Amino acid sequence: MFLGFALIITACMAALVAAPLLTTESAGEGPLPIDVTELSDLKRRRLVIYENIQDLEFEYKAGKIAKDDYLSLGEEYRAEAARLMADSQAAEILSPEETLIEREVAARRVRRKVQPVEEYVCQDCGFENLLPVKFCGECGARLNTRPGK
Repeated sequence: MFLGFALIITACMAALVAAPLLTTESAGEGPLPIDVTELSDLKRRRLVIYENIQDLEFEYKAGKIAKDDYLSLGEEYRAEAARLMADSQAAEILSPEETLIEREVAARRVRRKVQPVEEYVCQDCGFENLLPVKFCGECGARLNTRPGK
């Protein structure tokens, strides 16, 4: 009896451990968190590509990367940046229904006096931080993200 109970518990534990490994979830196809829009996600990814290009150029000038690798990686990064820019421009085009919704949301915000979430732009250097942060990712200055802080 005890052996049967132990085998059942062992089988359940094995199923719980193996379940995440056996699911078929493609990378990048999952839903975005509620506070991240498609446009802000594209912008974040584009900024990451820009940083990668800067890092690539620095490493090439420092002699860490061969010229052929530098050229091929540079082409790949620039193509990805161009694709993200095109996707961003396409995402900014609103349908008539979306335009109506945006107008209604703006009108309701004015009536309720609710301010939209402010962007995390550093007042000192002007760097646009990717996500809500307390300090600038470029210069380290404290961001005034909430009134009274």
